[in-house]
Amino acid sequence: MIVENGMGTADVVENSEINDDYRIDYLQKHIKKISELLEDGVEVIAYTPWSALDLVSLSCGTMQKRYGFIYVDKDDLGEGTLKRIKKKFFYWYRIVIDSNGGEI
Repeated sequence: MIVENGMGTADVVENSEINDDYRIDYLQKHIKKISELLEDGVEVIAYTPWSALDLVSLSCGTMQKRYGFIYVDKDDLGEGTLKRIKKKFFYWYRIVIDSNGGEI
């Protein structure tokens, strides 16, 4: 069971969008490796990326590193509108799920 696979990055909002191709690339490579493991007969019972929403980083206690599919407008001081913005990764991962990993 592979859980909380992901990467923390300083996502940038441009025109109310987050184009996190770096996150897609990172997870895409991991999911392809899981596919290879399955072909080799390794039992993988679950896979989950980390996390649905941006959250406070436990390693540094800040919002600088963002992990989620969905951006949360909040800064390190707790300021922000809390508006949510679906990242490009959100839409990509939805296709991966809908295709059962067929479209990576």
